[in-house]
Amino acid sequence: MRSVLLTVCASAVVAVSGVAPAAAHTSTPVPTGSVVLSPTPSLAPLTDLFAERLLVADKVAAAKYGTDRPIDDPVREQQILDDVLARAVGLGLDPAAVAAVFRDQIEANKVVQRGLYARWDAHPGLRPTERPDLVKEVRPILDRITTELLDALQETEGVRAGEACEPRLVLAAAHSAYGYRLDGLHVAGLGRAVPSVC
Repeated sequence: MRSVLLTVCASAVVAVSGVAPAAAHTSTPVPTGSVVLSPTPSLAPLTDLFAERLLVADKVAAAKYGTDRPIDDPVREQQILDDVLARAVGLGLDPAAVAAVFRDQIEANKVVQRGLYARWDAHPGLRPTERPDLVKEVRPILDRITTELLDALQETEGVRAGEACEPRLVLAAAHSAYGYRLDGLHVAGLGRAVPSVC
C-alpha cells in the first residue's frame, strides 16, 4: 500500500510542477459493483494536517541545524505521546491507535528533517538564514495541529474502520500532496505519516 501511495503522491507532485500524467485527462467508466469514492476524500482533513505538520518540520530542522540539538528527542516525543494518549481517552478514541498515528507523525517529521540536513550539507547556499524559536514559534503551531489531528481522528473514526479506508487514504494523500505543493522529500514524509491511519 505504501508504494502505491508514494506513486500516487508522486503523481500529484508531478501535476503540481505542471506536467500532469496523461491518465489524469481521460475518463474511465466505473465497473459495476465498484466502490465509488467522493471527489473530496473524507480522509483529507487528516492528510491535510499531516502535510501541514510536515511543512513545520522545515522550521524544526532550521531551528536545530548546526546546533547540538539532535533530530531524535526521545523525551519530547514521549511527552507528546503521553499527552495524546490522555486526550484520546477523553475523546473516546482507542489510545493505542492514536499513539500509532502520532508515532508515525513523529517519524515522518524526522524523515523531512534528515532530508533537509542532507540537502543543506550538500548545498550550503540552501542553508536556513534564520533560526526559529522552537518553544515560542514552532511548538504552538504543532500543539494546534495536534489538537486538530485528535479532532480529525474522532471525526473520521468510521471511515478509518471501513473497507474503503485504504483507497480513500491514497486519494486523500494525493489530494493533500497536491494542495500543499509537497516536494519529493515531503511526499516521502507523507508516505511515512500514513501507515497507521487504516
